[in-house]
Amino acid sequence: MDLSVRQEKIIAIVKSDGPITGEKIAGKLNLARATLRPDLAILTMAGYLEARPRVGYFYSGKSGSELLTEKIKKYKVNEYKSVPVVIRENMTAYDAVSTFFLEDVGTIFVVDEHSCLIGVLSRKDLLRACLGNQDLNTMPVHIIMTRMPNITICTGEDLLIDAAKKLITRQIDGLPVVKKTEFGLEVVGRITKTTITKVFVELVTNDEL
Repeated sequence: MDLSVRQEKIIAIVKSDGPITGEKIAGKLNLARATLRPDLAILTMAGYLEARPRVGYFYSGKSGSELLTEKIKKYKVNEYKSVPVVIRENMTAYDAVSTFFLEDVGTIFVVDEHSCLIGVLSRKDLLRACLGNQDLNTMPVHIIMTRMPNITICTGEDLLIDAAKKLITRQIDGLPVVKKTEFGLEVVGRITKTTITKVFVELVTNDEL
């Protein structure tokens, strides 16, 4: 996050004189205590400062990059998952192609009647089917999809950084977010490379896209 000039001055004061009370910080800046409350709250919540009752403010000793890393490591998949695009296994490859274009996604999840994951279909899968000169109008997707257990998944409680690592190491575009049910792994969301990109842009710019 970008700090204001006043916030930078507050950090410098706490670095040199901490622990120091909010009242004394205000005195050094010739400002009212109430004027500094928002700045002190922001710096404390962001992790630059630590506060102890009846003692005052301490400098955490952490740089902006260290605080950014700590923040990223706390993000969970549940906070950023999007609505999954799913189809049934008896749909044709042609129907799947139409879904890809209508939904503008790179990965579609194939589910059973209980919305539980049984396969994943990518654009590459459909491209291979096309190159094989097969009739997409009659070919069911279960013939060309990737099946369990060869599917990389994540859960809502997983860390977002771990999901990002899976996307990179597996060289895939998206992950199904699942939860265990009596019928299997229900698809409840998706995490994609686009999701990860948006999160990091928002984090750096401190602005929601």
